Amino acid sequence: MPLCSFYASITLPVSKPHSLPSSTKLPSTAVAAISTVQPTTSPVLAEATTLPTTTASTAAEVLSLHLPELPSSTRDKILSLELMGVDYGRALSLNPDLREASPESIHAVVTFLQSRGLHFRDLGRVFGMCPSVLTASVRADLRPVFAFLTDDLGVPEDAYRRVVVKCPRLLACSVRDQLRPALFYLRRLGFRDSRALAFQDPILLVSSVERTMAPKLEYLRTELGMSKDEAVAMVLRCPALFTFNVERNFRPKFEYLVQEMSGGVEDVKAFPQYFTFSLEKRIAPRHRAAVEAGVDLPLPDMLKATDDEFREMLESKRS
Repeated sequence: MPLCSFYASITLPVSKPHSLPSSTKLPSTAVAAISTVQPTTSPVLAEATTLPTTTASTAAEVLSLHLPELPSSTRDKILSLELMGVDYGRALSLNPDLREASPESIHAVVTFLQSRGLHFRDLGRVFGMCPSVLTASVRADLRPVFAFLTDDLGVPEDAYRRVVVKCPRLLACSVRDQLRPALFYLRRLGFRDSRALAFQDPILLVSSVERTMAPKLEYLRTELGMSKDEAVAMVLRCPALFTFNVERNFRPKFEYLVQEMSGGVEDVKAFPQYFTFSLEKRIAPRHRAAVEAGVDLPLPDMLKATDDEFREMLESKRS
């Protein structure tokens, strides 16, 4: 059985096909199958729809109508990926090795990930974000990642899916060259709860120490004049600071704080979450509203409140 037919026999995303030549005759079962779903932004896929097993092969046949004459192995590979929710063209542009990958090697990766608790419906997100995983070696690349999750981070096997779905990039990273060095760096800074890193901030584990994390601390120290301990204390309280861009986030927000709000370094030390709010959508509009109302609010109160709570605070302060 072609792998695309195998994937079509389980919970399957399928979409209405592109326009077919008027001379094309589809079996009535195919027409019924494709008329019950809605198109999506994917060229082939739509929302997940569970099809009866008896219509699975028909679904694969319908999808194959949109492909030119290709070798059967290539067609099978493309259809298998599309049935998972992966845009083959985009995946190929990001991972040229995919062109030479066999359907069987991709199926080996799929089978391994499912054996680790991932669901079929998760694969579109995982492979869509990280097409390199499609051509990864199960033994050399993927097994070490799951061993790292358990041995280094204390993640139980039944929680693998939660961590991987939150941050698929974990599967595309080398344990030796990326994950373990990042973990050692974070531990040296004071991140003691490894499981919290896995469940809440796994993005830090896939972030480069030299290019991403260290420069943020350097900015806090050199441009804002903080001591090393003060800068570290900020990221420990708000780990998301490591994920923000200096030029697009830190600098414009701090300049606004100083120039428009008459604030300074002490304000962000006390409330590092200030940098997590949008300057255009939250910080500036709420600051202007408070100024117009003649109300002086602490940063946490001004930014953390919901829209309704913020309006109530302005009303209560004015009265």
